[in-house]
Amino acid sequence: MTANSESLVMYVDMNSYFASCEQQRHPELRGKPLGVLTYDSPNAAVIAASVEAKNAGVKTGMRLGDCRALCPGMLTTTTHPGWYRQIHVDIMAILRYYCDEVIPKSIDEAVLNFNSYRLVYNDLTDVAKQIKADIAKKYDYLKCSIGIAPNSFLAKVGTELQKRDGLVRITTDNIDEHLATLKLTDLPGIASANERRLNMIGIKTPVQMRHSSPALLRKAFGGVVGNYWYHRLNFAEVDLYSKAENRTMSATRTLSSKQSQDRQVLESMLISLCTRLEQRLVKSNLFCKELSFSIRYKDYTRWDTVIKLADPVQDAMEMIGYIKERIAHFEYTRNVTTVFTDKTMNLGVGIQSFVKGDVMQYSLFDNRMRKDVVRKVMYQIKDRFEHKNIVRKGGELYIPEVMKDAIGFGSVRDMNIKEGEVKNKYMLEEEGIPRPALVRPKVAPKPKEPELYYDGDPIFTDFIPDDE
Repeated sequence: MTANSESLVMYVDMNSYFASCEQQRHPELRGKPLGVLTYDSPNAAVIAASVEAKNAGVKTGMRLGDCRALCPGMLTTTTHPGWYRQIHVDIMAILRYYCDEVIPKSIDEAVLNFNSYRLVYNDLTDVAKQIKADIAKKYDYLKCSIGIAPNSFLAKVGTELQKRDGLVRITTDNIDEHLATLKLTDLPGIASANERRLNMIGIKTPVQMRHSSPALLRKAFGGVVGNYWYHRLNFAEVDLYSKAENRTMSATRTLSSKQSQDRQVLESMLISLCTRLEQRLVKSNLFCKELSFSIRYKDYTRWDTVIKLADPVQDAMEMIGYIKERIAHFEYTRNVTTVFTDKTMNLGVGIQSFVKGDVMQYSLFDNRMRKDVVRKVMYQIKDRFEHKNIVRKGGELYIPEVMKDAIGFGSVRDMNIKEGEVKNKYMLEEEGIPRPALVRPKVAPKPKEPELYYDGDPIFTDFIPDDE
C-alpha cells in the first residue's frame, strides 16, 4: 500500500440506474418522476427513483405511500432485472474497449485500472468524455458520473462530487479543496457510528481525517482499519481487487403478506432459492461445504441455522433436504408447530466453503458422480433453448414461478464474459410473476386508434411491444 500520486484509476457510476433503464426502455416515462418496485403493493418499498422523483424528495427505501405524499404524480413500475443486467453487460463491453482491467463493483459501478496505459492515452479526461459519448450512443437516456484519481477510493469519491453526469479528477493539488465540500458521512464507508468515533477524537471533517496520523485513525477505528483509511486518503491503493473470486453466494427474497399466508408458497420459495444457487454453482463449476438458512419475521425476530457438510454438494434438492432436516429437528426439540408462519417476512439461503469441480473427490461407494454428470447434462440441454425453464426437475414444479427475480446488486461475476459469451446467460432472462394484463376502458370515446389503459391503481407496468 505504497502511496502513488501518479497512479491512474477511473471509477464509473451510472446515475439513477434502475429508473433510468426503465426510462430508456419506455420513452414516455422520460422526464417524469418514477419509482421502481420489486412487487406491486401499496406497502412496497421504492428500491430506485428517477432524478425527477429524487428532486421531489423521494429516497431509496421509502415506502410507496410516503413517496406519493411527497410526489403525488409519481409513476411506478416493477423491476425487470434481465433488462438491467443486459445493459450492464453492454456497458462493461464499452469500458473494456478502452481498458483490459475493468473490475465491476456492482451492477451499476465499475473501476478501470489505467496504470498500464500511460503511453496510450495522453489525458484520461478525454477518455472519460468518449466513454460517456459511447454509452449515450448505445443508450441515449443513460448518464454516468466518472471520477479519476490515483486510487479507486478517491475515484469513487469523485463520482459523488457531481452526481448527475459528472466528471471530476482528483489530484494532489485539489484533493483538499474537494474534500472540504464533503461531510464525513459523504465518504463511502463512513456511517454515522464511524462519524461519532472520529468526532470523539477531534476529527470533524474529511480534510482533518486525511491529515491525521495512522496512529490516531487506528484509535478511532479500533485497529488496522484505521491504517487503511489513512492510505485511502493519501493516494495508496487499498480497494482494487481484480482477481477476487466469490467467497460466498446467497439468494434471499422478501415476501408479500399474501405469500406468507401460504405454507406451500413458502416451501416453494425455498426450492426456488436453492435452485438459483444450484444454477450459479453449476455455471461456476463449484461445490459448497457449508450451507446457511435464515427466516426473518415481521416482529423483527429471526431463526438461523448453519450446516457444515461432510461432502460438498451442488444439487438444490440436497440443499433443501439438509435445511428441512434441521428445521424438523428444531421444531421437534422446541415443540414448535412450524417455522414457516404467516408472519414470515424474508427467506434467505447462503453457501460458502467452495470446492472446485476439477478437484472434487468422490467415494467409491457413492453414486454422486453420476448425479453430478446428469446435472451438467441437464444444464447443457437448457443452454440449447432460449429459456432455462424449458427443462425442470420435478421438485421445481411444486408451485412454479413463485419467485420473482431480484436485481442482483452485487452478483456481477456471474455476468462476466467467458469465451465470448456471458458466463451465466440465464441472468439476462426476465422471469417471475406474470405482467398485469392491459385492458380497454369500459367507457371511452372512439379514438382514431385504440387506446390502452391500466385497470386498477395508477401504477405503470411493462408492456410487450409489437416487435417482441
